[in-house]
Amino acid sequence: MDHRSFVSDWRDVVTYAGPHPQPTLLRDEPELRVLVAGLEPGASIPAHPERAAVYQALEGEGTFLLDGEGLPFAAGAVVIASRGASRGIAATTRLAFLAVRIGPELEATV
Repeated sequence: MDHRSFVSDWRDVVTYAGPHPQPTLLRDEPELRVLVAGLEPGASIPAHPERAAVYQALEGEGTFLLDGEGLPFAAGAVVIASRGASRGIAATTRLAFLAVRIGPELEATV
């Protein structure tokens, strides 16, 4: 796995995909996962619980769903989601974002 420590321009590593993202992992460790992903218009990530994370929209527009609340998610927007909070993203236009997930993975429920 490629563990990058420096990316001069996120546009060089983003992959736009639909209906679901194909993230480029910049760091993937047990307590830290950093990725860049792109969504084509109409593509989405279904709402799901996850560990604590920070998301920044890099370009484009869409909606960030955080615990059932739809938030405008456009270039420059930052969303901080607590551990266990449900989150998802729906792209209105071509949308790129950075995600930094912090802490241990959530335990799988049976």
